Amino acid sequence: MKRTAQPNVSPEGQQALDLYSDYLHHEQDLSADTRRNYLSDLRQFAAWCEASWTEGQETAHPFAPAAVATSLITQYRSYLQTVCKLQPATINRHLVSLKRYFAWVAERGEIQRDPAKVVKLIPLVRQPPRHLTDQEENALISAATTYGTLRDQAVLTLALHTGLRAEELCGLQRSNVTLGKRSGHLMIYGKRNKYREVPLNGTARAVLGEYLPTLPADSTWLFISNKQETLPDGSKQPAPITERGLGYLVAKYARLAKVADLSPHDLRHRFGYRMAQTVPLHRLAQIMGHDSLDTTMIYVQGTKQDLQQAVEAIAWA
Repeated sequence: MKRTAQPNVSPEGQQALDLYSDYLHHEQDLSADTRRNYLSDLRQFAAWCEASWTEGQETAHPFAPAAVATSLITQYRSYLQTVCKLQPATINRHLVSLKRYFAWVAERGEIQRDPAKVVKLIPLVRQPPRHLTDQEENALISAATTYGTLRDQAVLTLALHTGLRAEELCGLQRSNVTLGKRSGHLMIYGKRNKYREVPLNGTARAVLGEYLPTLPADSTWLFISNKQETLPDGSKQPAPITERGLGYLVAKYARLAKVADLSPHDLRHRFGYRMAQTVPLHRLAQIMGHDSLDTTMIYVQGTKQDLQQAVEAIAWA
């Protein structure tokens, strides 16, 4: 059976879906998208079960949780791999959806044993992040310098030279910036409100030194948008750039620079990759706000170009 967007299921199967839908809507604090994904994944599985059970049979076999065994779920996992050719992350999302569903069914006492509990997810091979080349970085900054505002140039430069997360960059206040002649730093409250100080190199200090005097006197935020926010006393002030706005900004200059598939997080990766070439990992982890060196290790993985150059080194011709 080929997967469809919304496959049909039997009335019994639809009843099972409706019961689960009521549970997700009324007893689980989930976003609408998450609920929709869980129900879609379950519908795909229920439709596959009914088609598999009915194939070669004279009578239809409607979906029923009690009829599902662990071996059937592992067969479905193989089906998603070999027939649907889905990526491991997508397959795992389907499996997690089924694990949540059958755990709920077991908790309700409809089945004696949870068949999905022991099913293993597909191992994920962690891919190295996308790396900007020197040429792409130069083209990006050139586009911002040619077509953009000083704010846009400062945003991109700071992203490339501090490795801040998108939410950290957007949440910067002017009071978070300390500038000196030969040093400077940003005061950052990152994930789980963890505090760190991120040093500013000469390039970052130069662009901030030029940009800061252009900020409105009443602006709390470092990078402001065209919108305004209302303060508790009812007054208004310029609002900060949002993460969505940052995404638009990066995409705009990437398009002008003819750099494909670029996101704000790729600028953080560019910083991490370049720093990892010369800086001990424990120091890089401190700068980037990583709790574990395992996270920082991704920046020592070679790019495709690095690996190609490595194998070319032993070529015979």
